[in-house]
Amino acid sequence: MNERREIPHPWRLADLTYYDVRQEHYEVAVLPLGATEPHNLHLPYSMDTREGDLVGEMICSAAWRQGAKVILLPTIPYGTETNQRAFPFAMNVNPSTLHAFLADLIESLVHQGILKVVLLNSHGGNDLKGFLREMYGKSPAKLFLCNWYTVFHDVYHQIFNEPDDHAGEMETSLALAYWPELVARRTDGTLLADSGVKQPTRFEAVNRGWVSITRPWHLLTTNAGAGNPHAASAEKGQRVMEILVERLAKFLVELSQSPLDERFPF
Repeated sequence: MNERREIPHPWRLADLTYYDVRQEHYEVAVLPLGATEPHNLHLPYSMDTREGDLVGEMICSAAWRQGAKVILLPTIPYGTETNQRAFPFAMNVNPSTLHAFLADLIESLVHQGILKVVLLNSHGGNDLKGFLREMYGKSPAKLFLCNWYTVFHDVYHQIFNEPDDHAGEMETSLALAYWPELVARRTDGTLLADSGVKQPTRFEAVNRGWVSITRPWHLLTTNAGAGNPHAASAEKGQRVMEILVERLAKFLVELSQSPLDERFPF
């Protein structure tokens, strides 16, 4: 039985049946990583996971239409939250646990013959560069890490007024564009959010980035927000998504079409 049925999202695994996937050959798997944590007073705990879903769906849809053989896996809804422990329901997965979990998933993909894997990360606490280094040579999978919130750094200030570390103008703009019903507001219509001011440490070297620490967010912030969200708009959220789709869908097409020869990825 080789008859194909019409399905709206042939690139989204969560919507597919075993019958569907047997009809396709996939070259690239996209695995989004999210988190469950507070985002100031006005955005939902699911923001990072929702962003992983959204960015993944938008870029995979566009790439599929351009011929990429890509499949989007369900987003992992938990991430590393060790420095947000003081906030309720910041659901932590230690880095070593997360890395082991990812390694198991990648092994599953390799077993199916999918060797090109994109980790689409939505959460700054998921520091995965070390994982890529550890997996290199251990697995035949070719791993790519995309922290999607870094993709538009070169044009960020053409769109936004304020920097966004967490739940600020950029993230709030995405929420207003795609989930406006989840953005909490006061009775006068303004955001139910503080200004996202970050407290400096007592050390100049840390404040200027010469020395790094794991930032305890209950001391860094007032309500888990780092970045002023009050200039956010739905239009800004839509604009940044256009840039993400333009840049990342093109990458997925190129990755799908690239042969796995001895010089890959060069």
